[in-house]
Amino acid sequence: MRRLLRYLRGYVRETILAPLFKMLEASFELIVPLVTAQIIDAGIREGDGPFIWKMGLVMVALGLVGLICSLTAQYFAAKAAMGFSTALRRELFAHISSLSYRELDEIGTPTLITRITSDVNQAQTGVNLVLRLFLRSPFIVVGALVMSFTIDVSTAVIFSIAVPLISLVIYLIMRWTVPIYREVQKMLDLISRLTRENHVGARVVRAFGRQQEEIEDFTRADREFTRIQMAAGRISALLNPGTYVIMNMAIVAILWVGGRQVDMGRLTQGEVTALVNYMTQILLALLALANLIVAVTKATASGARLNEVFAVDTSLKDEAGQEIRTQSAGSRVVFRNVSFTYAHSSSPALEDISFTAEKGQVIGIIGGTGSGKSTLVNLIPRFYDAASGTVEVDGHPVEAYPLRQLRKKIGVVPQRAVLFQGTLRDNMRWGKEDAGEEEILRALDTAQARDFVEKKEGKLEAQIAQGGQNLSGGQRQRLTIARALVREPEILILDDSASALDYATDAALRRALREQSAGPGREMTVFLVSQRAASIRQADKILVLDEGRLVGAGTHRELLEGCPVYKEICLSQLSEKEVAAI
Repeated sequence: MRRLLRYLRGYVRETILAPLFKMLEASFELIVPLVTAQIIDAGIREGDGPFIWKMGLVMVALGLVGLICSLTAQYFAAKAAMGFSTALRRELFAHISSLSYRELDEIGTPTLITRITSDVNQAQTGVNLVLRLFLRSPFIVVGALVMSFTIDVSTAVIFSIAVPLISLVIYLIMRWTVPIYREVQKMLDLISRLTRENHVGARVVRAFGRQQEEIEDFTRADREFTRIQMAAGRISALLNPGTYVIMNMAIVAILWVGGRQVDMGRLTQGEVTALVNYMTQILLALLALANLIVAVTKATASGARLNEVFAVDTSLKDEAGQEIRTQSAGSRVVFRNVSFTYAHSSSPALEDISFTAEKGQVIGIIGGTGSGKSTLVNLIPRFYDAASGTVEVDGHPVEAYPLRQLRKKIGVVPQRAVLFQGTLRDNMRWGKEDAGEEEILRALDTAQARDFVEKKEGKLEAQIAQGGQNLSGGQRQRLTIARALVREPEILILDDSASALDYATDAALRRALREQSAGPGREMTVFLVSQRAASIRQADKILVLDEGRLVGAGTHRELLEGCPVYKEICLSQLSEKEVAAI
């Protein structure tokens, strides 16, 4: 947790003033029993009404000043804690955004969501309570002890016995509950994962009629979470009875010893009342300290989890300096003996891949499920770094480019079409922030999306729901293709992004892309990943992958004659007559 305190740097004044005002409030609170003693001894005993009123006004004044100090402390503590969590959350989000796909795959989305929400909130609560109670509670305990000794040493010995006993009860209960609270955060990860999986995969769950099974899985996790919370609750429930028993026994002892001291004339009735009040103050301060310890424990556990994320350094280093001036001649993309293995995988996803893609070419990539098609194209924009070998773009290794420059050259359309809540125009401008209407419409034309966009109410101002849920799968795919085309990339990667399109629309899309990539001054290189042999058969070069190896490269005709894997794929989708006719 200490590593995270640097996020309080902008709130040094608030961090100092919050506990300071709490100390002032505690000081006024310690004076109140003495005023009460004066009212009893000098006012009530002597029947002095004006004195009672005067001391009553003093108590009201002490209460008002204490309230003002408390509110001021609350304000500064809340401001510092909120600023702390804001800075922490912002840097955590920025750090997560800097991680490569490799680290994101290892950590997992559900736990990242839990940490940036629940764990940050726990850390914020811990900071808030520490600023308010860290100095106040010990000050009240020590101050009340000192004040009791100034009243009567022999009676104050009871305080010296009761305070350690109450502290021991609190310590034992905290020792039992602290490990349980750590387990609570882990269970939140599981619940977050189950919730996210069911939200994202709701259609699949319902299609297979597995709602009841998923509900049962969630219920089991929720029951376990409840069980852990109940276990902590049952132990914590002993806190008040255990401490109050000791306190009440101490008060009985104070009244008994104090009564004898009053009989002997060593103490007054007001002083005995003050001693009882000090004992109550000590108990309340220790209970507040116990709550602080619980909050700090949770905050410490959450802080450790947050530090785990910060400790994950991205394997994708953006150490390149100024932008590279690329050469106008030469190949667009070159793979030289490239191999890649996913984290915690025993076998490589790609092995010894070498090929060249020229400017203006359409490169088709085909292969069975898990053959490495998506992995291959993900190496071009440096979503992952190759384990060995070199990936070059325009004559330079991709590692030599600043990431911003490299990815500005490339338009990527992933397998899963992702749109964001907002207008259709806003989504198109993700590709190019200052894109004009003409540029957007041209991209929509190429992506075969303009026809349905023109029919929508508002056209480019039509609202897109979160994730594009108010669009069909084919419409989402065409819009994500258009979004990539708006920026007029030098390299376009279509990662099986036309799977929801019918054959006629798919063919029209491929024809439009070929027209856009052809001709002087255009020369856009297109990587077309597809499961359909018909979709890539017209490509200038087809790469055939099988279990991470490049088993064939060439045109459709060349591969039919020389690549058994490609021929098998074609025959699995088309008849021999159709294959021969292509």
